[in-house]
Amino acid sequence: MPHNPKTTRLPTLPTFRFAPSPNGQLHLGHAYSALLNQALAKANGGRMLLRIEDIDTTRCTPAFEASIYEDLRWLGVEWEGPVRRQSQHFADYQQALSRLIEDGLVYPAFMSRGEIRAFIAESESRGRTWPRDPDGAPLYPAVDRGLSQKERRKRMADGAPFAWRLDVEAAVERIGMPLTWGEYSNEALSETRVVEAQPQAWGDVVLARREIPTSYHLSVVIDDALQGISHVVRGMDLYLATSIQRLLQELLGLPQPRYFHHRLLPGADGRKLSKSQQDTGLAALRKAGMTPVEVWRLAGVDPSGAPNPP
Repeated sequence: MPHNPKTTRLPTLPTFRFAPSPNGQLHLGHAYSALLNQALAKANGGRMLLRIEDIDTTRCTPAFEASIYEDLRWLGVEWEGPVRRQSQHFADYQQALSRLIEDGLVYPAFMSRGEIRAFIAESESRGRTWPRDPDGAPLYPAVDRGLSQKERRKRMADGAPFAWRLDVEAAVERIGMPLTWGEYSNEALSETRVVEAQPQAWGDVVLARREIPTSYHLSVVIDDALQGISHVVRGMDLYLATSIQRLLQELLGLPQPRYFHHRLLPGADGRKLSKSQQDTGLAALRKAGMTPVEVWRLAGVDPSGAPNPP
């Protein structure tokens, strides 16, 4: 049955956002993304927002959050307040999750990581190649997707640990229409193409856990809608994840932003910059005596504010 949710309209004023997680120091790749969002907001007569994506309260710290503000201000990045901190808005994500549960599109998944590994290993020992998601992780076996409501309630009442997973097959069937998004083809945002979403490639993704009552996918689509984000400009490493996020937008009746997934800046050895490896950290560059203008140029953004071609 086709799904035709009521959607809210995107704002007439172009709205961009930079959304780092305070779980490490910002590096040169973050600088590029923040500066590019700022440049595009100015070029399109729009506004730039800052969001702190700190749903993982075990890894995100106030010290890293403070360093984000310090680094961005030093770079000359300006944003319109207030800053949205995800850890202050768990109720928004819970409300959206409850809707999906009521619609029968999310189920409690009880398999532990060890049980998942054992199930997959046993299956592969019989010659079956287990499917993997675009990031290379094995898809969830979804054995407990077929549990009865009575059994689910019993396990939950008994205190069995579980995660809420999206029944992606049921969700795609509920939409009942081709799922696509508009992707800009260049940094000038002058050309667009239509990309067909493939959410099934991700399997039954986690939307919430007991220790973290939401997930990146769920929180980001809610935040983008509540903040009126019209243009999502972020790294190419999140390109494929857009499929799941588009599915959630349709299920929840949320507006569809336009997307541009920009190039990733490689480290000296050619690999992607990473917080965990402390690659080209902005604090380290500043300490070494580099000026903000030099960092702009190093990141590939002209000091005048216009993005340079790759």
